[in-house]
Amino acid sequence: MAMTEVSTDTPNRPDIAPAAALPPEEIDRLTDDIVAALKTVYDPEIPVDIYELGLVYRVEIDDDRKVSIDMTLTAPGCPVAGEMPGWVENAVAAVQGVQSAKVSMVFDPPWDQSRMSDEARVALDMW
Repeated sequence: MAMTEVSTDTPNRPDIAPAAALPPEEIDRLTDDIVAALKTVYDPEIPVDIYELGLVYRVEIDDDRKVSIDMTLTAPGCPVAGEMPGWVENAVAAVQGVQSAKVSMVFDPPWDQSRMSDEARVALDMW
């Protein structure tokens, strides 16, 4: 199945690889809506969403509108490690036009604070 890389043009943000069969305007809408859905999921111990924290490494949309996501945690022993993938899958699967969402937890490369956006740094007072 063909994929096309679409850069989010933001440092440390994941590239979103959409299916080549989708029209460009639908790719743009899905990309925006998926990012918005990711921004609704928070680590309960940190008042910043997983997208701005830089926990999402890869998002891929296939020709059937199935979304696969590689993400990590701030620490491998995170207390919500078993629950967070389900939260992300539910948020992204609720996006109009998405058929399903599947999250894979990855720990390579390990997350560090350099992956956070400026918005996250301001929220956490980490300058």
